[in-house]
Parts: sequence; structure tokens; C-alpha cells
Amino acid sequence: MPDATIPYTAGTPCWVDLMSKEQQASLDFYRDLLGWQGQPGSDEHGGYAVCELRGKAVAGIGRASAPEGMPEPPTVWTTYLASDDAEATQRAVSAAGGTVLVPAMDVADIGRMLIAADPQGSVFGVWQSGSFPGAGVVNEAGAVIWSELHTSDLPGATAFYGEVFGMDIVPMEGADAYWELRVGGRGVGGATLVSNDPQGTPPHWLTYFAVDDVDSTVDALVRRDGTVLAPPFDMVAGRMAVVADPQGAPFAMLKPIPA
Repeated sequence: MPDATIPYTAGTPCWVDLMSKEQQASLDFYRDLLGWQGQPGSDEHGGYAVCELRGKAVAGIGRASAPEGMPEPPTVWTTYLASDDAEATQRAVSAAGGTVLVPAMDVADIGRMLIAADPQGSVFGVWQSGSFPGAGVVNEAGAVIWSELHTSDLPGATAFYGEVFGMDIVPMEGADAYWELRVGGRGVGGATLVSNDPQGTPPHWLTYFAVDDVDSTVDALVRRDGTVLAPPFDMVAGRMAVVADPQGAPFAMLKPIPA
């Protein structure tokens, strides 16, 4: 059972969360679909729920809210990249042409975070750990197994993530028109061109959750009012599908080919 290697190296995807307009409905949906356990947190922390798998943190689900006069954030899964210094990363984001959407701030005593967008518009989070390092379990059924950048400008993304996080984006061996994200020489995710997505799809980060059976999990998702965006299909890493939860948050599910 693959527990996460903690602490996370800077630049590595370390957490995902969802800001939901119907938090309890989302908690119930992912409990039934992926086996998570989670309850709304205290009002002090905005009701944020840390969901668990096998008693270890796997993902967060919060209440969607927006400052007065601002539109509500979209219902999407946000990928957080680890940082040793949130303020330094924030400065690097701006210097490299990105946009800071939510400036660096404390999250109680558990860490510091910010939300930003790269120059192509893909939104991501940054997490500097305090007492909470990030996901405690990955790469097994019900947990995050892959993080994927969909970009409109690969050279631009390569320059940005390299400057801000020291990340390399290189062609993936054995895959056509697909790239690997590497931190310290280790693969931590993938990258593809958003032009391969349905027309009009903006640049974004896509979260993959591992499942034991893609087809049956897709059937379960549909029964719970989810939407299928790309039906199950076989690819180089295994069998996958792209779906959206009942509130419209897209994600992928993957049954990897056994090592």
C-alpha cells in the first residue's frame, strides 16, 4: 500500500482539493465512489474537510466562497505543488509572468498556501507545509495517481515551471506527443497540449484518481449523476476515463497496468 514519501520535494504535486457549492453532497459522492471518509471541519477553518483513505489524508473538500463583489470560484480540482518558501515562490510566479490569484497566507499552524495561474492560464496551488505535509497516501485505488498539465504553449510552460519550481518538462519515452514533469530527475506528472482536448477547453491541471475497475466506477458515477467526458479507453499506462462529478468538477480515473 503506497504511502506518500514525505516531505515532498519542492515542485512535486502534494495535495488536491475541491471547493464545492454543496460540500456535504460532494463528501457523500466521493465517499461512495472512492471510499473516502471526511466530515466538514470547524468554522475556524472555513469548514474545510480533510478526507481520508485508510486513515491517511488523501484530498480536501471545502465550501466554495468568494470575497464580496467577486464571482464564486469554478468547481474544479486544484493541484498543489510543494514549496519550501511560499513567499519566494509567489515572487517567482510574478517574475516568470504568472498571476497570483490568492496571495500567500497562513492556514492555521499547518502550513502556508497561495493560488496562482501560469502564463497560459492553468491554475494551481502552492503548499508550504507546517504540521500538515500533504497527501499521506497516493498511487492506490481511491488516491491520486497522476497530475497532468494541459497547456497551450509547451515551451512557455517549460520555461515557467522550470524558473519557479526547478521542474523539467521532457518528452516521455514511449508516448507520442506527451511529456513528463520531472523534479530532481524524478517523474512527478505529465503534460499534454490542450489542443488535444475538446474545442474551447482552457489550459488546466487535471487530477487522476486510481480505481480498481474503470468501467464499473464510471457506471457508478453515472448512477450518482456524474458525467462522462471521455468514455473508458485503453492507453499506454492502462485504462482510463475522464469524467465530471455532479457539480461539474472534471477529473480522470485510471487503472494502471501492473508494474
